[in-house]
Amino acid sequence: MATVRPFKAIRPVPAKAKVVAALPYDVQSVEEARVIVQANPESFLAIDEPVVNFPAGTDPFDLLVYLKAGSMLRDMKTRGTMTADEQPAFYLYELTMDGRVQNGLVACVAIDDYLNGIVKEHESTRVDKEVDRINHVRGCEAQTGPIFCAYHADAELGSIYSAVKEGEPIFDFVADDGVRHRGFIVPASYNGRIGELFDGLGRVYIADGHHRVAAASEVAKARRVARGSSEPTEESDFFLAVLFPDDELKIWPYERVVHDLNGLTSAEFLGELRSRFGAEEIGAPEGGPLRIREAADPAAAEELVKPRAKGEFCVFLDGRWYRCRIDADEISDDPYDGLEVSLLQHRLFEPLLGIADPRRSPRIDFVGGIRGLGELERRCEEDCAAAFALSPTGIDELFAVADAGLLMPPKSTWFEPKLRSGLFIHEI
Repeated sequence: MATVRPFKAIRPVPAKAKVVAALPYDVQSVEEARVIVQANPESFLAIDEPVVNFPAGTDPFDLLVYLKAGSMLRDMKTRGTMTADEQPAFYLYELTMDGRVQNGLVACVAIDDYLNGIVKEHESTRVDKEVDRINHVRGCEAQTGPIFCAYHADAELGSIYSAVKEGEPIFDFVADDGVRHRGFIVPASYNGRIGELFDGLGRVYIADGHHRVAAASEVAKARRVARGSSEPTEESDFFLAVLFPDDELKIWPYERVVHDLNGLTSAEFLGELRSRFGAEEIGAPEGGPLRIREAADPAAAEELVKPRAKGEFCVFLDGRWYRCRIDADEISDDPYDGLEVSLLQHRLFEPLLGIADPRRSPRIDFVGGIRGLGELERRCEEDCAAAFALSPTGIDELFAVADAGLLMPPKSTWFEPKLRSGLFIHEI
């Protein structure tokens, strides 16, 4: 029984939506964020990553950093960049990337649903990142980054979304990366039915934003203690979310690169790949080694390299691509052990490369699939010994892991397009 409810959003006025909207604070480094904010001081990234407003070397956990974020958010409202809705509402957030459309309901979800396991998680969190977002929520007195959630698609909800999109959007812009963003206010006449439909879904799943929802829950629990009641009576008892049907989402692979071969030479490592996984070189159509970055048609070259089936992965080593396969009888039906990232960890990274804990090992790094396989070639030219291209985790696999009460291995999923921060703010 997932509890969703309308809320009074703070949002940019239509003319400012594109300027304000920013990628989430955690998809770029602080140094990259500084450059973005210097070029566009109205970017919401200045509030979401507030240390960029201070000299380099400033402690990002300094209380003044978070108070600055809150001050800047209030200033946006004062200057008229942001407006506050007078009536609670649901909102619809449509994203279009490469012709693929996904429609998310912007709503507040009960913190208790997260605490009681109705909102399912699939990743563990780090204490330092939780503390950062807790301080940010307190400094802003608001939740500024929506939690990206998914649910099993419902036909009636889809029909409601289609009807809502016949109205006038509250923002409509194409970001610099080519993704189109549109927002709509859902007419109040739909509110009751939307609540009933989500109540009937039984559960929803966190796709991205585990640290933010954990932070929201800690703030809620602290405020409940302070007021001496656990009843969900305040805005802090709900977290900001955008909920998407699973059949509209796309998960990209999360590739791996390693900085060394655990003492093996390239020839020895290739020999192991051949004996364990039947490695075969992927040649260019015209003959010779295949290089995506040097191909006349990089997209077509990338298609030649992509894994094509469960248990298949590709390796870039010494300027050449190889296709490898894990035998079908070695692929587990377990929701965790059967993941592509788990298979590779248990059969290659740990036994052959000696990387037992990819969360902590400095010898392995991760590359989001949106960057393309050419990025793996570049990393091998720059600072890595080998790169590994995997098949993406399926949304059904994510649901199965979460339903089993398990946590995914690190860097298992990469969702695109990314939600923009600053388009919907939930004051608490």
